[in-house]
Amino acid sequence: MAPLRIGIMGCASIALRKLLPAMAALPGTEIAAIASRNAGKAADAARTYGCRAVKGYPALLDLDDVEAVYLPLPNTAHAGWIERALAAGKHVLAEKPLTTSVSRTRELIAAARSAGLVLMENVMFLHHSQHVAVRKLLADGAIGDLRAFHAAFAVPARPPGDIRHRADLGGGALLDTGVYPVRAAMSFLGSEIDVVAAVLTRRHGHPVESAGQALLCTADGVGASATFGIDHAYRSGYELWGSEGRLVLDHAFTPPAGHVPVLRLERRSGVEEIPLPPDDQVANTLDAFAAAVRSGRLPGNDDVLRQAVLVDDIRTKARVHADHATEPGGIRP
Repeated sequence: MAPLRIGIMGCASIALRKLLPAMAALPGTEIAAIASRNAGKAADAARTYGCRAVKGYPALLDLDDVEAVYLPLPNTAHAGWIERALAAGKHVLAEKPLTTSVSRTRELIAAARSAGLVLMENVMFLHHSQHVAVRKLLADGAIGDLRAFHAAFAVPARPPGDIRHRADLGGGALLDTGVYPVRAAMSFLGSEIDVVAAVLTRRHGHPVESAGQALLCTADGVGASATFGIDHAYRSGYELWGSEGRLVLDHAFTPPAGHVPVLRLERRSGVEEIPLPPDDQVANTLDAFAAAVRSGRLPGNDDVLRQAVLVDDIRTKARVHADHATEPGGIRP
């Protein structure tokens, strides 16, 4: 089949570092055009890939040879441009979160389904084979009955002007890193987990939270903790704790393509470290998107909507701690 011709809506860092190189390398995708509000940025990025540079996002949606768009814009801009892209008849791959509200997420999922268009949220870790290996060991009873799930994703502090610190652009740790452990908990415990309690912390005078933790629970009492942040030492992993052992996976959410995952299985008999094959979750995600478009099999997106509900519940139920008197490094003046 002909490669899926994708237009890029914005020159965000994740597009330049990860998605564009993967699109250019895959036989199933082709970069048709790169758009930016800044004509110079568009031209610089397009020159690298030998494609068309477009000034302004509306002009990108007017191009007949663009079948789909990849949207890496700030969080608050997602809903409006997804809506316009669907109205223009384009399939959409949008960075997470799909939108910043449950109602808009529900509306856009319904609009895409009604139009027969693929709308996909770019949560790439779901497409890495290491999680399949974890799920198989769990199903085979390697750790007995599951008792608890713990996941954490946190990254070092960004510069003061970074969009993650801006409330008007949908910044904050919950939407930036929190969706990863929440979605991982859904993946292993089922989508009907509920939020029991949460805490969100605002540090250094920022208007958005820089750290948080949520406690979730299944109907039969299996608990899940999700820890997240944007001013931490880096951590990206999860563990499943069972009646007879524990499964631990590091580098769970953003491993590079060449990374060799090591799954740790702890039981009474000892600790076993199981190397897993490297995998490219960026390429896998793009392949899945292109395959959905070409096959006409629309994603159900029920989990995307449920994730939006859980994230909203975390914010609603959270105890918010605002530490305006703390300087970077945790030093009080």
